[in-house]
Amino acid sequence: MTARSQRGEKTRLRILQAAVDLFHAQGVAATSPDQVIDASGIGKGQFYHYFKSKEGLVHAVLQNYLDEMCAGNNPAYFEIKGWRDLERWFLAHLELQKRFHMTRGCPFGTIGNGVTEKDELVRQDLNLIFETMKSNLAAFFIREKAIGRLSRSADEDQLADFCIATVQGAMLMGKIKRSSRTVEGTIKAALAHLKQYRA
Repeated sequence: MTARSQRGEKTRLRILQAAVDLFHAQGVAATSPDQVIDASGIGKGQFYHYFKSKEGLVHAVLQNYLDEMCAGNNPAYFEIKGWRDLERWFLAHLELQKRFHMTRGCPFGTIGNGVTEKDELVRQDLNLIFETMKSNLAAFFIREKAIGRLSRSADEDQLADFCIATVQGAMLMGKIKRSSRTVEGTIKAALAHLKQYRA
């Protein structure tokens, strides 16, 4: 990679990082390209050189999240090998909220809350992220069932969806209440429910 292309990649990453933070803090609809430009400290021409539109930027942000997950660089995405790992997965989302003093929810959920029927590309990107998360969770339940530690009547896809929906709802309520207690209580109840399926 040449020095020029390295500088270009650094500029692109600065724009992405600024957009990630703004989208997480206030959502996509409330974030303008000018705000991203100001936050990243680059020129308007540079912004539109790398991202032709706001939709293109949102797509790039979500693709960046997916790349992080696949590379193992997302703290809430890791192989779940046991029930302690599953608990750690739930708590990783709570730790993210605590880092922002319970003022933010899930970054994917925040973006998803603003999706309209016109945002088909964004919806597809988010769906791919959630399906990746779901596959990881479902794989754990499938392994548990295969070795006889999970009830044969348990539906691994439904359990994985339950985990994701629980985390999303808990984080939203935690943000609204500005309290970790709601999230902690919901996680505890969710784990107790899931453990009822253990054989």
